[in-house]
Amino acid sequence: MKPKHQRLGLAALALVAVLGASGLALSALKDEAAFFYAPADVAGKPPPLGKAVRLGGMVAGGSIVPQGDGVSIAFTVTDGKAQVPVRFSGIAPDLFKENSGVVAEGRFQPDGSFVADNLLAKHDERYMPPEMAGKMAAAKTLEQ
Repeated sequence: MKPKHQRLGLAALALVAVLGASGLALSALKDEAAFFYAPADVAGKPPPLGKAVRLGGMVAGGSIVPQGDGVSIAFTVTDGKAQVPVRFSGIAPDLFKENSGVVAEGRFQPDGSFVADNLLAKHDERYMPPEMAGKMAAAKTLEQ
């Protein structure tokens, strides 16, 4: 076998290995990937029931209602075009509040509501860690 054919065979073998690894990675992600939806996306075309998805938007003002069991809350996620009622049982993040961004991970129910397993609260772009804000305030006082 000529060296040219050996190199071609190795290149073909490497290509098959890369395609096989990519196929395995995509197969593993297929079951674990959670797609992101905004409330307006859900109103247009609801995702399949029982599939893990992420719902993102703003917590509507005045919509957070603690439930009777003490660990569950109900609230509404909106994007200004549509609203989705959400239920969550657990400890909400510290940044979770009305009129702030939230990403809820969970599943849609047949009645159109969303049951969240996890909440991710988002802060606005003006957020600054308290330590940094203190240093900047001190720097301004030294400059003056």
